[in-house]
Amino acid sequence: MSPRDRAAEAEETSPASVNGSASYVYGIVPTDVEVEPGTEGVGQPAGEVRLVPFGQIAALVSDVEVDRPLGRPKDLQAHQRLLDQTAAEVPVLPFRFGAVLTDSDAVVEELLKPYHDQFADALQEVEGRTQYVVNGRYDEQAILREILRENGEAADLRQQIAGLPEDATRNERMRLGEIIEGTIADKREVDTAAVVDELSDVCEQLVVREPAHERDAAHVAALVERGKKAEIEQAVDELTRRWSGRVEVRLLGPMAPYDFVGTS
Repeated sequence: MSPRDRAAEAEETSPASVNGSASYVYGIVPTDVEVEPGTEGVGQPAGEVRLVPFGQIAALVSDVEVDRPLGRPKDLQAHQRLLDQTAAEVPVLPFRFGAVLTDSDAVVEELLKPYHDQFADALQEVEGRTQYVVNGRYDEQAILREILRENGEAADLRQQIAGLPEDATRNERMRLGEIIEGTIADKREVDTAAVVDELSDVCEQLVVREPAHERDAAHVAALVERGKKAEIEQAVDELTRRWSGRVEVRLLGPMAPYDFVGTS
């Protein structure tokens, strides 16, 4: 079990409910990081974020009431916002949403002390870097026209079902749907490779994510040096220009390096 999973599991097994509160863990940072006073975290009421240090590392934590389950959209947003804002300034190892331990002592004894060297090494790997996500999504009408233009069977099927009720053309519609789905999958593979090629010169590492939508053309996470924001924006601008009218390209970030932190 990874240290981050251990922290999340602790919510179910710890006796935190006896004291009424527990320590919610957002992630790991170097011990010399400072948290701005008044920074609020998850929960209702929101606890103030603080550091629990040990050796060269520290955990970003806040107190949460154990009788008020987390899971509201505001909680998830607060979790991500804190990590992303932190990653814009300092290295951070983000934990998945919902990691809770009994108290600050448990954070040290169960998390920081046993995994100190592992966390310290991982922080070195993301030092000076931040994550971006490039998402491309096919324009529905544009990709359909492209498929019909390139695939004769799809074009014939489209003509056969035109103006006819769904019940009378069920088989044809199912076959057309299969062709479209399969063709988009093939195009996604090619277009994802194009994104990776475009970004490879400006990124330290790249991770191809699973599609988040059936019309995704590419979904790629990139680990980038903080000083290269302009370079990755320029690369994405080039993709946007190249795919104008065909694929909507979005650049998300900077954010915490969710895709580049090991879990073992």
